[in-house]
Amino acid sequence: MERVELADLSVLLIEPSNVQQAVIAQKLSEQGITSIETCLNMNEALEIIQKYPPDLIFTNLHYEDGTATDLLATLKLEERFIDLPFILISSENRREQLEIFKQSGIIAILAKPFPTIDLKQALQATLSFINHTELTLANYDVDTLKVIVVDDSRLARKAITRILSNLGIHNIEELEDGDQAIVYLETHEVDLVVTDYNMPNINGLELTKHIRKSNTHSHVPILMITSESNDTHLNHANEVGVSAISDKPFDANSIKKLLIKILDH
Repeated sequence: MERVELADLSVLLIEPSNVQQAVIAQKLSEQGITSIETCLNMNEALEIIQKYPPDLIFTNLHYEDGTATDLLATLKLEERFIDLPFILISSENRREQLEIFKQSGIIAILAKPFPTIDLKQALQATLSFINHTELTLANYDVDTLKVIVVDDSRLARKAITRILSNLGIHNIEELEDGDQAIVYLETHEVDLVVTDYNMPNINGLELTKHIRKSNTHSHVPILMITSESNDTHLNHANEVGVSAISDKPFDANSIKKLLIKILDH
């Protein structure tokens, strides 16, 4: 498959301020993006996306007729939009307001006003999400690598699975929480566990403890991908046996490096 470059991307920019539209569009143009369509609100965005789905959406958090949360929820109801990359641009810094986006598998969150380096990183993360980059491992055959992805967010599971598939990993089982994972592991062998931290019933910490006590799976590498920001919680995860931790939002390049680290150590 031919590699997608920045110049190939079609971008939809949803921004209710004409001034901010012009500023952001200029910054995108400076990065080599030439196909940029703009709109002011959610209804306009939905009409455009339904007719001509873009490769990437940049969006403000609030519109006159709704929010980016509403837009995201509406689009993700359709299977063809599950993998549509989103980058949120917002001055919002309250954790609870941003958590839904972190759990949805979006590419990045850019704080207003954002420096060029942050934009470049977000765009490179988008290309990594879209393009296929084969993962080469010394200790495993990627084609037969057995992975479970454990996350109570369907959107996050789909985003993680998309990245793993782009790396050449296709033997992937998606599970909704640690409870399902424990039941699955009773009858299946796996080579890698990718898990969230915060989940109902049995969370990622409890799942890790269970795996490390298992006669069958105690050696299996565990990658935790989480929006959890409490250092005490994260340190505890390391102490009980998590092999590596990645923040949400996550990008394919960082996931690839972590997989090489924990699978080929």
